Amino acid sequence: MKVAVLFKRVPDTASVFKIGSDNKSVDLTGLKFVMSPYDEYALEEAIQTREAGKAAEVIAVTMGPEGTQETIRTALAMGADRALFLKVDDVNKFRGRGIAQALAKLLQTESPELIFAGKQAVDDDASQVPERVAELMGIPHASVVSDFELTGLAATVVREVEGGHYTIDVTLPALFTIEKGINTPRYPTLPNIMKAKKKEIKEFGLADLGLNADELASHIDVQALSLPRQDRLNKILDGDTGERVKKLLSILREEEKVL
Repeated sequence: MKVAVLFKRVPDTASVFKIGSDNKSVDLTGLKFVMSPYDEYALEEAIQTREAGKAAEVIAVTMGPEGTQETIRTALAMGADRALFLKVDDVNKFRGRGIAQALAKLLQTESPELIFAGKQAVDDDASQVPERVAELMGIPHASVVSDFELTGLAATVVREVEGGHYTIDVTLPALFTIEKGINTPRYPTLPNIMKAKKKEIKEFGLADLGLNADELASHIDVQALSLPRQDRLNKILDGDTGERVKKLLSILREEEKVL
């Protein structure tokens, strides 16, 4: 059985972000990039599935620009057997729809029986690409999985929902997005980091998959980006309870414009 893991290269959340000169994008200069943390849990679940003798290999799958190879090597050092890399100049111009179409095509070159991904990427928090991939591939999927058990070609999973959970039985091939806490992702050891340098990274371009960048491009037009206000404000409202409530509502409506 082949297990594929979708992961995304994202800026380290500890980075200091700046808006680009166009006021429509993030300035990536000097930022450190890492694997999206939720994807680490997905990769660990795939590796544990292989170690339990229920899968033959783990394939790390991603899409990104030049420089993504460093993050791929991290996935290989953690324990993935090989990797598929769809190289593009700027992954952000495709957004959810285009990325999902491209990754679905990429996965079809391997036809994995089991696909894992993190429940969301920490840069855009969109939580949509893996589910779109599954729909495009015509396979079932379950999101926000906090417990996973594989028996043959069927999986029983616990899906977290607000205030509770569902237990779902799914027949493979299928895709699952993983919640944190399901396991503890391993750290790459020095011997495994050295071994990762010799593992295969199979690189593709959009043309190799019969795809056109213009057809995948996002239809979202970003007008402007701005950083959230960093300073902390406080006001002490005088008067009785009724007066304070009125003043608070006025501030929220007229000054903060959140109501």
